[in-house]
Amino acid sequence: MGERITISVEGGSFAAYVARPAKPRAPAVVVLQEIFGVNQVMRDITDGLAGQGYLAICPDLFWRIEPGIDITDKTDAEWKRAFELFNAFDVDTGMGDIAATIDTIRKDAGSTGKVGAVGFCLGGLLAFLTACRTDADAAVSYYGVGIDGRVAEAEKLACPLLMHIAEEDQFVPKPAQALILAALKDHPQIEIHTYPGCDHAFARPGGQHHDEAAARLAGGRSLAFFQRTLG
Repeated sequence: MGERITISVEGGSFAAYVARPAKPRAPAVVVLQEIFGVNQVMRDITDGLAGQGYLAICPDLFWRIEPGIDITDKTDAEWKRAFELFNAFDVDTGMGDIAATIDTIRKDAGSTGKVGAVGFCLGGLLAFLTACRTDADAAVSYYGVGIDGRVAEAEKLACPLLMHIAEEDQFVPKPAQALILAALKDHPQIEIHTYPGCDHAFARPGGQHHDEAAARLAGGRSLAFFQRTLG
């Protein structure tokens, strides 16, 4: 279903996976990866958004470390590599790549000009920052890691933001969740939902902590949010 395009930025260029909907012009959604790269899970999410009527794009945000990372959550070696990539990733530089992706897909002939973002895990943090630092029209953050250390950036929030928080997230402990909720729950442009009994990556199909009911609930909320904010 998808195609690959190349996006040029200062310092080089990177690939992005693009899935196009049936209609000729549609709002766009940028899919922001987990720590496993642009793997089958991310491509499936991108394809799924196209099936819902969106022009979807998933950029390779690890390209400056190693282009084309495509690993799973199934082996200890892959987990080790994923955390190495997470620790090597420069968030601020990555945000520049996300801004370039937004600009590219907004100018695409198949785009209406509206662009949202949805991110998971590391991508959940990046989705939060996308809402604060870019000209995106909307963003959805799934169990973002590290948001608690960056809540002050919400002062710059320029678009609606939907957040999904797993109440038993092993990578976002209870004190971090409490800080996020205290800082952001009353923000007029932020909508937050928490998921009791759910661990990190509850929406990752095939993952150890996948929770089908919670994933469907969050997915429905995300789709309704994009329908409302992107058209």
